[in-house]
Amino acid sequence: MTKKPFEGVKIVQLCWAGVGIYTLNYLSHYGATTIRVETATRPDPVRLFAPFAPTNKEGEPVGLERSAFFSITHTAPELGISLNFKQPEAIEIFKKLVAWADVVGEGFPTGVMDKLGLDYEGLKQVNPEIIMFRTCGYGHTGPMADQPGFGSILTAVTMMDTITGWPDRPPVPPSTYYTDQLSPMYGSLAIMAALDYKRRTGKGQYIDHAQIEAGLNYMTPLILDYQTNGRELALKGNKCDYAAPHGVYRCKGVDRWVAIAVMNDEEWQIFVKAIGSPEWAKKPEYSTAPGRIADSDELDRRVEEWTANYPPEQVQKLLQKAGVGAGVVANAKDLDEDPQLNHYNFYRELEHPYMDKLRYYHPDPIKLSNAEPDVQRPVLLGEHTDHICTEILGMTQEEVDGLRKKGVFD
Repeated sequence: MTKKPFEGVKIVQLCWAGVGIYTLNYLSHYGATTIRVETATRPDPVRLFAPFAPTNKEGEPVGLERSAFFSITHTAPELGISLNFKQPEAIEIFKKLVAWADVVGEGFPTGVMDKLGLDYEGLKQVNPEIIMFRTCGYGHTGPMADQPGFGSILTAVTMMDTITGWPDRPPVPPSTYYTDQLSPMYGSLAIMAALDYKRRTGKGQYIDHAQIEAGLNYMTPLILDYQTNGRELALKGNKCDYAAPHGVYRCKGVDRWVAIAVMNDEEWQIFVKAIGSPEWAKKPEYSTAPGRIADSDELDRRVEEWTANYPPEQVQKLLQKAGVGAGVVANAKDLDEDPQLNHYNFYRELEHPYMDKLRYYHPDPIKLSNAEPDVQRPVLLGEHTDHICTEILGMTQEEVDGLRKKGVFD
């Protein structure tokens, strides 16, 4: 069997919520041995995110193992240990894990690990070659370092909320914590570079990952436009400065829509022919992009008069076949049944001890020719505590049982 890219790399991760998990998943899916440290005294908040799988009995509490949201975002192979850091013995066990590991990842607010003596300087005393990856909203130094970072706030402070919406309405944030999806790509690349550096030099690294900077990298055209021209972006909904029609149009059916983008004059002629060459499309001003843009409100109304007669799938098929950009505005059912996603085996059905069978997402947006990613259902809280303590750290079962009675594994 082909060796996976990160086989032999050992990771201890204390991350929760999104960014840190997604960052380390890139390595865990492709062979890294990962131990996840959690505690039921302060669980990962995503374990409490809806939707939840139904419980077995009426009135039974949902608990920490029935979040479908948590489940589909935690598909990387992991071993789980529960450590209550309020107990000094738990910190000592964690230090043994640090001595074993190549990488330690954490995503807590600035200061949490430092107060426990588990900052980079503290970890280096245990393992001089350790790579420490720390991710938070604003980085671990500077005037904003002590502010907690949440994706919903970071999309605002990175301008993302100000570029989506309409000029006569309040700002519209992206539908997801968008920086949570962008930041991990930078973080995982930094860890890979640190692992390569360690391989060549035998030295570790400290990685301070500021999610705000990752988000701002995607806004540079707007920042440069302001710095160069003193110009701020004007909201315009789905309209485009250099193309029309360009928008989302109502289709036949209940709340069914299609996105259409005609990017140049040649595509406009193709579009007109595809929709049957109606009289309104022969307006001389429409022959050039500036003319269509100037009359885009009326143009959008005309286009929607046509799309409203057809299901979005039919509009998509017709325009794509002609060579015009068009796509169904998909809902969950559309994505679940999407033939392209199913062709690539995007969904994997796995058994879960609390939620029966669930369909899990393919973990990565790329495919490697000689390495298939490992996918498993999410690790239960503390699921492998005994195995990790006895088989990896060399503790006796009697020691483990005694520490459990003291609340070390709560």
